[in-house]
Amino acid sequence: MIHDVDLRDLQVNVDERGELTEIWRDDWEFYEGEDEPDMSYLSISYPGVIRAWHRHHRGQIDHFVVPHGRVKVGIFDDRDESATQGELDTFVIGEESMQVIRVPGDCWHGFKVIGDQKATLINFPTNLYDYEDPDEQHLPYDTDQIPLDWEAPTYE
Repeated sequence: MIHDVDLRDLQVNVDERGELTEIWRDDWEFYEGEDEPDMSYLSISYPGVIRAWHRHHRGQIDHFVVPHGRVKVGIFDDRDESATQGELDTFVIGEESMQVIRVPGDCWHGFKVIGDQKATLINFPTNLYDYEDPDEQHLPYDTDQIPLDWEAPTYE
């Protein structure tokens, strides 16, 4: 796995009323030593939509959870001083695989909705979004700079 990327299984508690899943707890080792999130947002994307690539340069860490639908998350490490420079990680998360992914913001990252239903992605970034001066650098989803073909099938 890419240096600084982490994955945590989430416990889904089910009873006759439905489900409850905790997605952020200060007492989890997973978040130890990190700033708490400064904000949270959710995005809803349609089947087949690709939201990639972007990265941050001001220390932001993202934490992705997908409570509805399924997405393939791609993370590419091109950090100069990283032990995993040049590596690519992909993860499929969502309803059948309730996990949270810690994404170092200075790695290129994005996702694609897989399957035939909309997906809801919740993010807990450690920095506030600055509307006047966004901390985002973008590349097109099909760039030659990142070795991921979003259209290739994913096998778990």
